[in-house]
Amino acid sequence: MTTTHPQYAYFQGSIVPIEQAKVSVMTHAFNYGTGVFGGLRGYWNADAEQLYVFRPREHMTRLLQSAHLLRMEIPHTAESLATVLQELLQAEGYTQNCYIRPVVYKADEIIGVRLHDLAADVTMFSIPMGDYLRTDGIHAHISAWRRVDDNMIPARGKVTGAYANSSLIKTDAVLSGYDEALVLNDDGHLSEASAANIFMVRNGTVITPPRNANVLEGIVRRSVIQLMRDEMHLTVEERNIDRTEVYLADEVFLCGTGVQMAGVTKIDHRPVGDGAIGPITRELTDLFMDVVYGRSERYMDWVMPVFQRERVGR
Repeated sequence: MTTTHPQYAYFQGSIVPIEQAKVSVMTHAFNYGTGVFGGLRGYWNADAEQLYVFRPREHMTRLLQSAHLLRMEIPHTAESLATVLQELLQAEGYTQNCYIRPVVYKADEIIGVRLHDLAADVTMFSIPMGDYLRTDGIHAHISAWRRVDDNMIPARGKVTGAYANSSLIKTDAVLSGYDEALVLNDDGHLSEASAANIFMVRNGTVITPPRNANVLEGIVRRSVIQLMRDEMHLTVEERNIDRTEVYLADEVFLCGTGVQMAGVTKIDHRPVGDGAIGPITRELTDLFMDVVYGRSERYMDWVMPVFQRERVGR
């Protein structure tokens, strides 16, 4: 993964130089984790000279839903946030892949544990970004940490404070020599990875944990389920997965905005299948990449072009 410093941010209602997008150390969200965020990717298609953002309105809809869970209302719709995103990326002028981070946060400078009676604001920035995880097969383990439960912090919302859970999971995995971790919920069933949804393949059937297993309701998750059913004609089941089932899977893969598509080839020192990325994972990855780069006519409504035609290449 490569990153560089962005030039601009959307902050307090305007696109400003990134140096001006600052909050106080007294900001409620900084002190208590009372914010929500989204993650989107833009894909540079050199042949079309166009930057495509994957499903921005769906991502912004989920952002607003996450904000609602934390009693935050902002004067934006999913469509207006998508427009802000487009204007921000036009200002940056990226001709490479990038990652976009919108955040809604409790903006009052006040000490006090509560959600009511506090103002909310929205900010957004973007950075160039390549691959988040290795693409030649990753080694995962079952984390000792459990996935945050929906009755503790809304698991289906991207709450900033909840990502302390993800950070503990990820760091312990990496410092133990693994690339990633798989996480169980309090029922002992598989939930997701540190920051990605998980799928496994057994006997030709694709299986993924259900939404009530404390998974994030991922936009990429929803999209790849549709692609597998409609384009690859696969059976996809959403059901609980026992810990030891993944040891017996023919294939395992992760998906999400950050990880994109990542095949898991080893779990807890046990090879997955034959120890190589499987055929379903490879075919799905190729199909997904065609979609996000705007190379699939059937799914062009899933991507938003950033630049107007007359501005492309400038």
